[in-house]
Amino acid sequence: MACTTILVGKKASYDGSTLIARNDDGGYDTKKLVVVKPKDQPKKYKSKISHVEITLPENPMSYTACPNVVPTQGTWAACGINAANVAMTATETITTNARVLGADPLVVLKPKDGKNKEVPGGIGEEDLVVLVLPYIKSAREGVIRLGKLLKEYGTYECNGIAFSDKDEIWWLETIGGHNFIARKVKDDEYVVMPNQFGLDRFDFEDAYGEQKENMCSEGLKDLIKRGHLDLTMENGKFNPRDAFGSHDDSDHVYNTPRAWYMGRYFNPTTYKWDGENADFTPESDNIPWSFVPEKKITVEDVKYILSSYYQGTQYNPYSSTATEKGKYRPIGISRTDVMAILQIRDYVPSEIAAVEWICFASNAFNSALPVYTNTDSFPAYLSDVKASVSTENLYWSERLLGALADPHYGSAIQLVERYQKAVAAQGHRIIQEYDEKMIESGNFELIKEANKELASMAKNETEKALNNLLKNACAHMKNGYSRADN
Repeated sequence: MACTTILVGKKASYDGSTLIARNDDGGYDTKKLVVVKPKDQPKKYKSKISHVEITLPENPMSYTACPNVVPTQGTWAACGINAANVAMTATETITTNARVLGADPLVVLKPKDGKNKEVPGGIGEEDLVVLVLPYIKSAREGVIRLGKLLKEYGTYECNGIAFSDKDEIWWLETIGGHNFIARKVKDDEYVVMPNQFGLDRFDFEDAYGEQKENMCSEGLKDLIKRGHLDLTMENGKFNPRDAFGSHDDSDHVYNTPRAWYMGRYFNPTTYKWDGENADFTPESDNIPWSFVPEKKITVEDVKYILSSYYQGTQYNPYSSTATEKGKYRPIGISRTDVMAILQIRDYVPSEIAAVEWICFASNAFNSALPVYTNTDSFPAYLSDVKASVSTENLYWSERLLGALADPHYGSAIQLVERYQKAVAAQGHRIIQEYDEKMIESGNFELIKEANKELASMAKNETEKALNNLLKNACAHMKNGYSRADN
């Protein structure tokens, strides 16, 4: 699973919200947006991939999720916000190295073999939202609960997971089979994560003490010593990325270019990103995990950067003049299934503080639709999705939009941009109107009415965009002909 994550602290965001978002680049898995009610949360969970069985706590909270419509390989809930206004996105697949895996091997399923019984594996991306999000009341509690699960059950893969509430964002990265490292995102910073082990600094004294901004597994120091993982030279500072991450040639075409483009977008003058003597290039291994942005970051900025494909550079796959198109893996890739910008606001009542901006299919061509999450259901346009193609839901409609626009990018992109701006602008308008209505009346049951209006607006705008893009695609068919062609 290859994804891209951005985290935005509350003092770095345009309205004081915490923002976390991730492209779920699963590979054309059909997705839907649902609310999981406490009565529907399992009491005993069994992973389809690893076969591990886990008894879950009593009294789960309701939470939103973006599960696979066809659960052949499990739920894959992807992201969500619970009734306590805590958000989670899981996971960003990350890299590691052989020394880590030798010191703390991944916990993989061992199938039944002759006289040997099956041995279940650990937990992974398939499971994490279901196992953690319904039971936490803060971002910090998310780190603590997941850390305990990793210690007890282990994991069969390397992942990064984000948690947020109205005050804090925490980022956790797994290390080997049972260990983890986690840091609080500074309020005035944003974080870029492109499938590579990210953390580039860590305070062990804090992690083993007050845990104000750093947490880790109890045995992490022992693991570092036992596996000879610390690569710090004399008088140097410990760098987790050096100790636990990868340093492969493939990182330079698949991972680091995405971090480069994200930093270049939000900090264009802080560093030199292009040309000779650049501070960072697309293949730099030392691009920082976090930055203080040059200006506050909006929802639209997050949507844009997670939709991007190196616009304005020689790597843009749609540019007719780009000299190195296709060299690097785009952020807004074709196989994205869902992206949600999880926004927790602190300037409105808690009943309406959480807003989830939902984006289905390839971000380069889709829209960002906001919905309130403190509800027991979402409109059918978002939640009633089947495995077969239909324009009666947003997932398939936006998948079709991308397929129609991509082959005719030059003539289609202006139609896409109009669509994206229309949904975003009307989304902001409807949220603001209903914020005011609900605050003034004290009637938060209007959330359902608001979400219905938002879904109806999205359906109307998406159908208009589909009509326009279909006409555009038909006009560019190869078998077209007129007398003027002769």
